[in-house]
Amino acid sequence: MEVFVARQPIFNTKEEVFAYELLYRSSQVNEFPLINGDQATADVIINSFLNIGIDRLSEGKPCFINFTENLLKLRLPTYFRPREIVVEILETVEPSSHLIDICRELKSLGYQIALDDYAFKENNPFSKQLLEYADIIKVDFLASSAGMRERIEREAKKLKLKMVAEKVETRAEFEDARRRGYDYFQGYFFEKPEIVSTYDVPTYFHSYYEMIHNLSTADPSIDLISNLIERDLSLSYKLLRLINSPAFRPKHKINSIRQATVLLGLNEIQKWIYVLAVRESTLEKKAVQKETIRICLIRAKMAESVAVLRKKGALNAQYFLTGMFSMMDSILGASMEDILTDLPLQDEIGDALRGIKNPLKDVLDLAVAVEKADWKLISEKSRCLDIEENALFRIYADSIAWTNSLLSEESLYI
Repeated sequence: MEVFVARQPIFNTKEEVFAYELLYRSSQVNEFPLINGDQATADVIINSFLNIGIDRLSEGKPCFINFTENLLKLRLPTYFRPREIVVEILETVEPSSHLIDICRELKSLGYQIALDDYAFKENNPFSKQLLEYADIIKVDFLASSAGMRERIEREAKKLKLKMVAEKVETRAEFEDARRRGYDYFQGYFFEKPEIVSTYDVPTYFHSYYEMIHNLSTADPSIDLISNLIERDLSLSYKLLRLINSPAFRPKHKINSIRQATVLLGLNEIQKWIYVLAVRESTLEKKAVQKETIRICLIRAKMAESVAVLRKKGALNAQYFLTGMFSMMDSILGASMEDILTDLPLQDEIGDALRGIKNPLKDVLDLAVAVEKADWKLISEKSRCLDIEENALFRIYADSIAWTNSLLSEESLYI
């Protein structure tokens, strides 16, 4: 039985990533009777998290993990350290004296408890008592009525509970929730671009323009690319730092930028330039946009890895670039059409970024489905692309690890 794990960011009021929610799906979770099935699912979840490493998924931040009533009875949360997780109790779990006892026990062990999609149940005497053991309450901003939200907000403030606004899909909803006193925000509001009144391609894109253009041709010139790098002191320094990293460290000392370029290879140079171009666009941006660049990198690596798996050969770089630029409208605050007009991208890549169906768009859609835990679309796309879901899961985990390494403080060369 395979378990697929995806993660979604939860932001604080400063639009910094406070935590991730880990969403999991077992392909056979519904084929077991309740207790045995939950036990089997529990074993696989534990093994999956241990195999991937929860630190790799969380980057040192707390992870919200959903638990059913039976998984709580199995004391599954205690397999994790209290600092690693927030125990999220699903709305389908009926408050009871037994549930109260479990929450009391978890609290005594130092775990934080979040109530998902909480709603008052007037006919259940344990419903309000459950709030006394909660640290965080999650409110579905789309589905809940204004009256229900106001009642939950009053109760949360009285008990000094933190509040998470879920399914926040627009900037206006984010601002509304923040005004109402919510502490954390979950949803895809950060993907929606804030269009600026005037738009110009930043100077760093002009600096990289010739290199991107040359690298996109059928026969890139090592000499031209080396000369362009040599003109830019910062690029030259970063290239030498990159070539000296553990992944590429040469046997002999480098005596020229051209030698470094040859040793690195055009494929790596291409990825490096794309990463620099996108990464530098966030240096003076908000934290939420830095999470966007993280997602772009994960998409890029996933798309490239899927292309490798499907033996696309020389086209691998196209898949990488499609993922890399898939959220440039959000990062730059401009329409995708304006951005594409100013960049020398191949037509197939531009079409995919415009939303036109083609092989690149199909793989990008699969990567997006994974990050959003859209299990149905993952299954459909995996079948269409002839990719086993367990292989896709490994690609996703590896892409997160690759991105973490790339954006780590030690990776100054990028």
